Amino acid sequence: MGLVILLIKLVLVSTLFSNCPLALTPDGMILLEIKNLLNDTKNALGSWRDTDATPCQWIGISCNPQDNNVIVINLPYMQLGGIISPSIGKLTRLQRLALHQNGLHGYIPHEIANCNELKALYLRGNYLQGGIPAELGNLSNLNILDLSSNSLKGAVPSSLGRLTKLRYLNLSTNFFSGEIPDFGALSTFSTPSFIGNLDLCGRQVHKPCRTSLGFPAVLPHAESDEAPDMAVPSKHSSHYIKGIVIGAVSMLGVALIVLVAFLWGWSVSKKERAAKKYTEVKKQVEPNAGTKLITFHGDLPYPSFEIIEKLEALDEEDVVGSGGFGTVYRLVMNDCGTFAVKRIDRTREGSDKVFERELEILGSIKHINLVNLRGYCRLPTSKLLIYDYLANGSLDDILHERVDGGEKLSWSVRLKIALGSARGLAYLHHDCCPRVVHRDIKSSNILLDENMEPRVSDFGLAKLLKDEEAHVTTVVAGTFGYLAPEYLQSGRATEKSDVYSFGVLLLELVTGKRPTDPCFVQKGLNVVSWMNILLKANKIEEIVDRRCPNVDLESAEAILDVISQCTDADPEERPSMNEVFQVLEQEVTSPCPSDFYESHSDYN
Repeated sequence: MGLVILLIKLVLVSTLFSNCPLALTPDGMILLEIKNLLNDTKNALGSWRDTDATPCQWIGISCNPQDNNVIVINLPYMQLGGIISPSIGKLTRLQRLALHQNGLHGYIPHEIANCNELKALYLRGNYLQGGIPAELGNLSNLNILDLSSNSLKGAVPSSLGRLTKLRYLNLSTNFFSGEIPDFGALSTFSTPSFIGNLDLCGRQVHKPCRTSLGFPAVLPHAESDEAPDMAVPSKHSSHYIKGIVIGAVSMLGVALIVLVAFLWGWSVSKKERAAKKYTEVKKQVEPNAGTKLITFHGDLPYPSFEIIEKLEALDEEDVVGSGGFGTVYRLVMNDCGTFAVKRIDRTREGSDKVFERELEILGSIKHINLVNLRGYCRLPTSKLLIYDYLANGSLDDILHERVDGGEKLSWSVRLKIALGSARGLAYLHHDCCPRVVHRDIKSSNILLDENMEPRVSDFGLAKLLKDEEAHVTTVVAGTFGYLAPEYLQSGRATEKSDVYSFGVLLLELVTGKRPTDPCFVQKGLNVVSWMNILLKANKIEEIVDRRCPNVDLESAEAILDVISQCTDADPEERPSMNEVFQVLEQEVTSPCPSDFYESHSDYN
């Protein structure tokens, strides 16, 4: 009987232990800590379970087969939000970290530097802020560093020059500033690694840095101690030569002192003259309304008097366009830094303090696909907003005003513009705090840089500058074709009315026609109903712009499907801008240098 009872106990214990999972490895526990700080709305990390023995079968995870240590985290395009946990630094055997093209925000944790076997770090295409941790310079095995297309700022740390194995560097399309250190590995990379950072200077980007006196900094290069073409002087001539050298050095020193003194005196006198002029102007205008300059987060690295002097000198020759809120000028500073200035023709009723506080909120919003608002100036006769100047103007100009504009906008470029614009709007809708409804999405508010990257402009201005009757005026002013039906009826703008306007903008990119083009307006149709009629008749080729070369009709059909959803008459049936962006991202398949590197081994 006792033997039977013992056997039953053994069976029960065996069953109990067979149902208990083995303890998860330490690396698995660390990954769960990382997951806890991620926003995984699509449950992409659903396979990451604490009931597993190891994380080696989890999505995006690869392990060393000998010891089950995690060596790869590969989670691009997973629609992940949240922040990167500092716990990442506990994965000391990690060799590859790829979190690109997600929605991550916050800062790059300096603890990543503890992953001393890391060879590839991909963080591009997120919303990361702050600077590059100097500690990344300790990753001695790093081959690839891609931090492009974020909202990073500050200086490029010289510690990155210590990365002797670095063969690919991409810091483009951020907000970095200052001189790029010409040191070590950093000296081996050129403009493509840094493009899209307006305030970077240095040899690598062929842009001289400025000294405090305002002229280019030219540092002397060390000469060789040897002079192979010069005979060695004899002992008899040594005193004579020494005298010549001392005399030459003395004369050179005196000349240099005189030159520096002259330049310093000239600079000081120039600043004094300018300051005196500004003082006179300020005294002159103070009795009326006063002059005030506000720069947001140090984004205008010029003396206030110089900025105001340049703004006051703007005239008709500097006009580059006009919009629903006023005239746009090109502002060129003394060092050739160029900005766009919008003179606003109307303001909302209320105090200047409230107006300026709300402007400061708009000035704090920074993203690779949004035009940067750098400052605000109140003059006696006008109010001016200072923005980044974008060389290629607006999408409206290129698409409709330039003779060869439609031909220059190939299908791949149009998709690129569509994707970047969607990314910028999705940021306004889903990642800003408070969230921003644009209210005036149209092709003239999509500006293009020298690489045809789009930047959404005038976000927040429709709300900030309109009064109770302004939305009626705005409709008449030319944006009628973009406005959602419910917005026309109620005057209430929502995120879904922005989605409708974006759908019309997409259709404008596809057709090459303005929403108010006579070809369908004369038939009593708007651009959306015109598209729907042709879609029902399966005449896609009649919708696509005939000037556009190399159109992929399969891709065009997918884009038209997105447009149909965006312009649905029922706002509730329209997708969110995040969903629109994700669908467009699947259609944009243009190659990227870092994609090439990703397809090759990182572990050689």
